Amino acid sequence: MHRLTKFSAITVLGAALCGCSALDRIENIGETPKLAAVGNPADSQIVAAIPALPPISHEGNSLWQPGAKSFFHDPRANHVGDVITVNVSVADAAKLQNSTTRSRTNSDNANMTNFFGLENVLPKGIDPTSLVKMGSDSSNVGSGGVNRQESINMTLAALVAQVLPNGNLVIDGHQQVRVNNELRDMRVSGIVRREDITQDNTVNLTQIAEARISYGGQGLINDVQQPRYGSQLLDVIMPW
Repeated sequence: MHRLTKFSAITVLGAALCGCSALDRIENIGETPKLAAVGNPADSQIVAAIPALPPISHEGNSLWQPGAKSFFHDPRANHVGDVITVNVSVADAAKLQNSTTRSRTNSDNANMTNFFGLENVLPKGIDPTSLVKMGSDSSNVGSGGVNRQESINMTLAALVAQVLPNGNLVIDGHQQVRVNNELRDMRVSGIVRREDITQDNTVNLTQIAEARISYGGQGLINDVQQPRYGSQLLDVIMPW
């Protein structure tokens, strides 16, 4: 009975410790990971408000416009609704290896051969020269490693969704490709400087601030690769 009570107490304690995270994970069963919203530097508490650029105006009969980069029309994305091509090339690799070893040995001895005569008051059968003798050994060995390699190469057309006061462009592109019963979903969003857009109206991923890249899919093959909802639920609520 005592063991059953102790086991129940440990189970309740473990469930309480992981309760908050468990509820969040249960709510996300079957859901894809959510990307954070693209931030606007003008609304951030770290970056100060960005002043708007002065309006472009003609001076007299001059062909030159203050603030213009050339005499000719700029074919690059500039306004809300313009299209821009994004080149996504990711080749990341990370490798970590850690190991930890810890050991400890304790030993304690206590006796009371002479202590103001109190050793004579001890019950019979107790040896005052060996009252307490304790020892403990502990050992802990741990190891862990990370070996990750990711590679993504794709080209995606995006739209200018917003023009910030300093002239930077907030872009958002979404593309879906369906072959038979498989749906491939690609999305890219972020903030681009006009100066980083090339003459052929393209920009690289390394030049996109607050970049959010999503590359995934749905379909029969993706479905069989996911654990069943019951397995995911048991994996969340089991404390061990």
